[in-house]
Amino acid sequence: MISSHSEPIPFELARRRVYMALFTALAIVMHVGEGMLPSPSPWFRFGVANILAVTVLFLFGPGAAWRLTLTRIGVGALILGKLLTPGFFLSLGGGVAGLVLMTSGWKVLRRWIGPIGASALGAVGHAAGQFMVAWAILVRHEGLWQLFPFYLLFALLSGVFNGWCAAWFIGYLQQRKRKEA
Repeated sequence: MISSHSEPIPFELARRRVYMALFTALAIVMHVGEGMLPSPSPWFRFGVANILAVTVLFLFGPGAAWRLTLTRIGVGALILGKLLTPGFFLSLGGGVAGLVLMTSGWKVLRRWIGPIGASALGAVGHAAGQFMVAWAILVRHEGLWQLFPFYLLFALLSGVFNGWCAAWFIGYLQQRKRKEA
């Protein structure tokens, strides 16, 4: 027989779950919204949903950042009708490669790296991951790699901007938490 009595969830754990749910929902909305906007060129997106991945990395750790990003990519693709399309695999490949670099940098260089540095690492990984997926499933032409330096520059600029936004957001949340205490 299953008991209807359950142990209360500690406040901090409940708070973390609520924040993760809100951040994940917001990341999905940002991902879908950005996906609906016209792009200046194929693959060029600012990746504003990654602001929340960086925020979650610094507030809750790498596991939470992985869960948020993979959920955002999957649910966003479902909403946009792009699940299992080349665009989905580009997003997934870039997201995984970006997270590998970002979380590795965060773990190894935590004393010296902040949200801007982690976001820049993630942007470089994302760009490299997308180009590797594009090479593997879409464009087997050497000319693809001639675009990489330009794409990488754009990715770095947007990564730095997203990192700056994440740093501001983290500071805001920490200040708000101190006021509540």
